[in-house]
Amino acid sequence: MLKTICFRRVVTALSLAVLCAAPFTFAQQSQGSSSSQQSDDSQKPSETLKINVNVVQLFFNVKDKHGALIPNQTKDDFEILEDGKPQTIKYFTAESNLPLTLGMMIDSSGSQRNVIDMEKEVGGAFLKQILTDKDEAFVISFDISVDLLQDFTRDTHRLQTALNKAKVNVDYTSGSIPGMGGGPIPQHNSPGTLLYDAVYLSAHDMLSKETGRKAMILLTDGQDEGSRLKIQEAIESAQKADAIVYVLLCADRGFYGGFGGGYSGESDMRKLTEQTGGRVINVGNKFDKLREAFDQIANELRSQYNIGYTPTNPNQDGTYRKIEIKNKQNYKIQSRAGYYATRPSEQQ
Repeated sequence: MLKTICFRRVVTALSLAVLCAAPFTFAQQSQGSSSSQQSDDSQKPSETLKINVNVVQLFFNVKDKHGALIPNQTKDDFEILEDGKPQTIKYFTAESNLPLTLGMMIDSSGSQRNVIDMEKEVGGAFLKQILTDKDEAFVISFDISVDLLQDFTRDTHRLQTALNKAKVNVDYTSGSIPGMGGGPIPQHNSPGTLLYDAVYLSAHDMLSKETGRKAMILLTDGQDEGSRLKIQEAIESAQKADAIVYVLLCADRGFYGGFGGGYSGESDMRKLTEQTGGRVINVGNKFDKLREAFDQIANELRSQYNIGYTPTNPNQDGTYRKIEIKNKQNYKIQSRAGYYATRPSEQQ
């Protein structure tokens, strides 16, 4: 039965138009609100990748061939191309302390039943480590529905409580896991893990109106079952929200019964992260690997460079523009692949 729950702050006409026909919910489980927490700086055009007063801003990391972060780079170490055309850098900073808005997203589908407690513990510790008094975060769980467990807050105790609310959704009346068809191989004709829909809602309804640095961290095996939207639509929503996406692959591969075709999520997760400037870290079901992965993400978020330019193409026509940042010392750049030249009517 179709059930749409419109919670107070984030459901918009566009999201309803796209998603109301979908067999999932985005339910608010807490009473937190972020509107009072947004700073007076939220209207500054310099804090968003969208074109406001014709400035594009990028956050990125620089790494050597072994993946180690490279500090102490300067403006003269970089060049930017938009759709293959050189751009003039207007400003550059090695900035690690700009406000951060973070979405913690936890997969509570049946395939996560052996790793979800580990995710809650390590994820909560990460939030306590990374969030400062000027940052904020929210928590979403997703399985056969998409649930907002905690709206924007700086309170790490509330965030940990929200993570603890995430429960693996098992249909005890049938002894099977929703969407899984009761067998060892996921059934693609019924909803079970609305991963792509969760990314869309997190990006479009939560992060798109925020400013500054924005990131999502997905704790999942990457397997989508039954989303209304496709992976490309999830990617596009994250790009339009200017959000970096990290995926921590927490997978109990034995859940898929050893069948070769049972697991296919990693490829799509790499597309999602590479297009948005994040990356996939495969942790399996190992506590130490998950903790190390969160430490790596924390270091990357604290070591981001910030670069801005005025595009030579001034048209704000909603089209996608490919961006390439080149380092003159041939270091690897971890950055989003492009942006949407937002129409003035769509700018917040």
